[in-house]
Amino acid sequence: MPRQPVTDPGCACESRRRFLTGLIICLPAASAAARIARADGAVATQRSLHLINTHTGEELDARYFTDGAYSPEQLGALDWLLRDYRTGEILAMDSRLFDLLHELALAAGREPRYEIISGYRSPATNTMLAATTDGVSSHSLHMEGRAIDVRLVGMPAIALRDLALASQAGGVGYYPVSDFVHLDTGRVRSWSG
Repeated sequence: MPRQPVTDPGCACESRRRFLTGLIICLPAASAAARIARADGAVATQRSLHLINTHTGEELDARYFTDGAYSPEQLGALDWLLRDYRTGEILAMDSRLFDLLHELALAAGREPRYEIISGYRSPATNTMLAATTDGVSSHSLHMEGRAIDVRLVGMPAIALRDLALASQAGGVGYYPVSDFVHLDTGRVRSWSG
């Protein structure tokens, strides 16, 4: 069943959807957790991100995974920050994206501070961008909450791209002119825009 966007981050149906989504992703999340290890080999029991939305100026420090479990409240706050800023619509983002961001920052030896260029895109926004902007797919995973365009603060985008390619965790697009990296949880593939 496709997930539908909502406009109120406190909506009870969003809490239920988040809970059900959490149940569905438990097994893949468990295998992803095994990859997120510290330098001493221990699995990270806490994962956090500091995100800066480049369009709204909003910032969020989120400890979204603590003591072996995802925090529904923190995931909801991340979803809110990554909403389609043009329409105000939000969608439950794939938590594997957050794990990937956390993992890439660990691999880079940096704090997990990211500038967000694009998170969720409503179908209307994506249609508009596909018609007016080169490199925007009409079937973008941004519309499913499975893609994010980012910069890791203090790290060249090409170096982030190289780490993402090495992770083999999904799609990686590199946009040197705009200086960002697209990451998604789709099939493993890469491109430059």
